[in-house]
Amino acid sequence: MNRSKYFLALVIAAFMGIFMIAGVNAQEEKSNEKYLLDNVDIQLSADVAVYSKYIWRGFTLDNDPVLQSGAYIDGYGFSASIWGSFDIDPKDDLNSDEVDYSIGYSYDLKEKLNIPASVSGGYIYYDFPSVDLNSQEFYVGLAIETLLSPTITWYHDFEDEVNGGGKGDYVVAELSHSIPISGLPIILDLNGHVGYNHELFILGDGGDVGLGTGLVFNLSKNCTFNPNIAYSIPFGDLERSDDGNQDRRFYGGAALALSF
Repeated sequence: MNRSKYFLALVIAAFMGIFMIAGVNAQEEKSNEKYLLDNVDIQLSADVAVYSKYIWRGFTLDNDPVLQSGAYIDGYGFSASIWGSFDIDPKDDLNSDEVDYSIGYSYDLKEKLNIPASVSGGYIYYDFPSVDLNSQEFYVGLAIETLLSPTITWYHDFEDEVNGGGKGDYVVAELSHSIPISGLPIILDLNGHVGYNHELFILGDGGDVGLGTGLVFNLSKNCTFNPNIAYSIPFGDLERSDDGNQDRRFYGGAALALSF
């Protein structure tokens, strides 16, 4: 692991430590004093997860277990994040270590137009420190506040391939549903997506179907634990042996998240 990866891992770990300490202090606070952030519409959060494989848009980026962690800030419709994925026990030839930086904005249509939906847009920078490459993309999305919470998002990668970019497009439709388990601080999460890939790291057209389920344990007001499992199904050129050459995969893991 090079110095930049050590630094980024340290930053993310620091965020996690700060948030955990803040959460403990908040529970122990007996006075009526509040955090400064209570007076503004800003949320800080962080998570850390371990997964058996790294699957991204139908691509198997790593067959080894990976550690994934991120820190996030959201407020007044704006969002920013830093997120990383690191190979825990490298046994294959895939160099999947990655650090992503993103900024975005979401506008709620319900307040002014009385439409139960929101539109969003943003920018993501992908850094692949192990191979000294990078990629960039922008995205626009639509989310509807109704049964199954449908969303559709278009991502456009505009980085040159020689630098590590995909120079293509990915459109994904997603559905999700949460079912509280009566009498317990546990939620059953169900989710799925269908993605269409146009020349994004492949020569032609293809895509993937993703199915997932998991349990969300509410450990405290601000802390959750989420074991989960998923199945990835590539199709079209994404699974062709002479193009994407991707296989169907089961994978799973668990995530610990904290927010306040």
